[in-house]
Amino acid sequence: MMTAFPKLGLTLYTKTLSNGLTVYVVPNGKVENVYVTFTTKYGSKVNTFIPNGEKKMVTVPDGIAHFLEHKVFEQESGDDPFAFFGKRGADANASTSQDRTTYMFSGPSAFEENIEFLLDFVQTPHFTDENVEKEKGIIKEELLMYEDNPYIVLNEKSIYNSFHENPIRIPIGGTVDSIYQITKEMLYTCYSTFYHPSNMFVVVTGNVEAESVFDIIENNQAEKNFKKEEPIQLQTYKEKDTVKKEAESFSRNVIIPKASVNFKINYMPVKKEPLFYTRVSLFLLFQSLYGATSLLLEQLKKEEIVTEELGINIIATDMHFLFMIAGDTTKPKEFIEKVKKEIEKVAIDEEEFNRKKKSLISSAIYVSDNVYSFNNKIVGQVIQYGEVLNDYDLLKEFTYKKFKEIIGKLDFSNIGSVIIDK
Repeated sequence: MMTAFPKLGLTLYTKTLSNGLTVYVVPNGKVENVYVTFTTKYGSKVNTFIPNGEKKMVTVPDGIAHFLEHKVFEQESGDDPFAFFGKRGADANASTSQDRTTYMFSGPSAFEENIEFLLDFVQTPHFTDENVEKEKGIIKEELLMYEDNPYIVLNEKSIYNSFHENPIRIPIGGTVDSIYQITKEMLYTCYSTFYHPSNMFVVVTGNVEAESVFDIIENNQAEKNFKKEEPIQLQTYKEKDTVKKEAESFSRNVIIPKASVNFKINYMPVKKEPLFYTRVSLFLLFQSLYGATSLLLEQLKKEEIVTEELGINIIATDMHFLFMIAGDTTKPKEFIEKVKKEIEKVAIDEEEFNRKKKSLISSAIYVSDNVYSFNNKIVGQVIQYGEVLNDYDLLKEFTYKKFKEIIGKLDFSNIGSVIIDK
């Protein structure tokens, strides 16, 4: 399938193989580099599910998706994937979030060899009792390092305090206690369920030809055997609209205190609207109220409550958006009160709406010129919306009237806060 983005000067080619693996290719002859991502729709928020081929729900330890990401790099041959890519002039990495795990490489040469190796090492797991036990110590050190980072702690605590039941509240890496419960059998259970090609997709952006990419991947997959595709069944959660804990303050070794104000918004009242427009509406609102050019930020700087721009982070679930407004502040209680008060405006005027919308359209054009950013945008859209969107055209068609309709139906009263003090 071919989808043209004429305003961006790009074309998206999509093909789903017989084993269920979907491949997205966006050729860009204006660049030399190629960026490839291989993603499974499996992240840290999934901890209770029915394993592939079984009938009963199982619960696995927190942090197992991140642990699995580490262990997928372990090869029975002893080959080091990072060294393999490095010898061929490519960079490699991987990451786990709440809703996905992605393996990636980028480099201007040896494309066929590199993408074959990426597919092969991700699709040939090798877990042993010994290498699993060894990894626990490595991940323990990683988790302890995160605990020393106040920004990570603030973010994780904000999410944890905002949700009652949804496991998205659990830190991506789990805890030291939870990772020591992980066994190789658990890793194989998660792998066989969530790393099936039908639950994965490849995105290729850069200096390539689409048909050549499809041929390479299709030939690679044809040589492998996979178990029969089974529908993935996950535990469902009935999440309350309220935040679980409205306020928390604790001490850390920080030079400047940090605070976060967290707005939990149920978007079910506008579920008939395209999710893209609901997300954009909220993003425009929060950028206007708390972004780099907002009146509130100007006031906070003038009163010496903050000295830098505020961070705006977004977490999405199947019912809620969580918008986290965070910053370094010498007066955390005043910061929290002013941020909470600002949301009472709940709206922006048409002039501000058009200005912010124009900025988003410009950003869509800018992102299209960067193989990394455009690839990551495609990955995010496939995870969030189940398809790749032409956000340029969608934004052009988005009206101030529709924005007001969406914002007017949402409740902004469920708010929590976290302070990290000296």
